[in-house]
Amino acid sequence: MNTPTNQSHDTRVCFLTGASKRLGACTAKKFHAEGFNVIIHYNQSKIEADALVAELNALRIDSASCLHADLTDRRQVQSLARLALDCYQRIDVLVNNASAFYPTPLSECDHKAWDELFDSNLRAGFFLAQQLAPELQQRSGAIINMTDTHADSPLKGFPIYSMAKAGVKAMTKSLAKELAPSVRVNGVSPGAILWPPSLEDESNPAVLEARQKMLESIPLRTLGEPQNIADAVFFLANDACYVTGQTVRVDGGRYLA
Repeated sequence: MNTPTNQSHDTRVCFLTGASKRLGACTAKKFHAEGFNVIIHYNQSKIEADALVAELNALRIDSASCLHADLTDRRQVQSLARLALDCYQRIDVLVNNASAFYPTPLSECDHKAWDELFDSNLRAGFFLAQQLAPELQQRSGAIINMTDTHADSPLKGFPIYSMAKAGVKAMTKSLAKELAPSVRVNGVSPGAILWPPSLEDESNPAVLEARQKMLESIPLRTLGEPQNIADAVFFLANDACYVTGQTVRVDGGRYLA
């Protein structure tokens, strides 16, 4: 854990789970660039989390901190909210971004995979919101939950993940009611932002063909960028003052295909 010092309690704070790399890191950088202090949660990516914190603190001293927790360990989740509050003595925005993602063919599903996928995607976010609710209510804050296009259109071979993300979408609506009127709760549903591992080999003609087929299924005919997601999260958390209970698709129109 990196603990900041000598910080003004007037600076708004964003706490992001699973934010050491990829979409989470980009979102953390967005909030930081907009003047927020950021708390970056990580599980296995300590090197990346430390590097990101160092990068942000080089831009503005003591403006970033990181915390470790395994979101499948309920005792660690229980203490994570308290540790996050200890960083800057306030939290204005909670971004539930952390997510385990791997296939679970129906014949191979077991309780371990169920628990890991539901804990990381759904359970931890719910209980962090519960524990931070008094603080967020005091700050008239916001919660942003990261869901997935597969919450609406399940991905074959990934039934547990798809159900967990559908739960995140339902949680967004439920928490919007539970925490109104003080706290707004919304979701962001990314579409194709980064090529999946199976489509990373540009030297393989079959991969290039599959990429083209995917792009043709997207009305805007291009992949999105991590910044598209970061901008949407920031908008919902900071600017969309009359929006709650909504999940915004950032998918180039792919859902229409």
